[in-house]
Amino acid sequence: MSDLPAMRDIPAPYGLVLTTAASRTEAEAIARALVAERLAACVSLLPIHSVYTWQGGLEQQDEWQLVIKTDLTLFPALETKIRELHSYDLPEMIALPLSAGSADYLSWVGQSVGPASKNPHPSQS
Repeated sequence: MSDLPAMRDIPAPYGLVLTTAASRTEAEAIARALVAERLAACVSLLPIHSVYTWQGGLEQQDEWQLVIKTDLTLFPALETKIRELHSYDLPEMIALPLSAGSADYLSWVGQSVGPASKNPHPSQS
C-alpha cells in the first residue's frame, strides 16, 4: 500500500483559469472579487514578463499572472466578472481542466465556490 495521499480522478469540472493583469493592484482587485463572489476558491498571483503580438506589433510587458482555481461550470460568470474589472481590451482567459488532484483539496475547492449553501462551515471562508 502506498503512503501517498489520496488522489481523485476528476468527475466534477474543476480546473484552472489563467488571466494576466497589468499591475499587482489590478491583479489583487480581480482576485479578491472572484474569491469574494465565490467564483474562485483561490487565486495565485505571479509576476511574469510577456512577449506577444498586439495590433500588428511585437510587444513585451511585465504583467501579473492570475492562476484561478475554480469549478469550470462557473466560467461564464467568472469571464463576465474579469471583463468587468479588467483594464485590457482583450484579457487572456484560458480554462484548463484538471485530470486528477488531491481529494481533500478538490473537496475544499468545491465547497468554496458557487452558492454559499455548499459551505459546511459558513463562519470559515
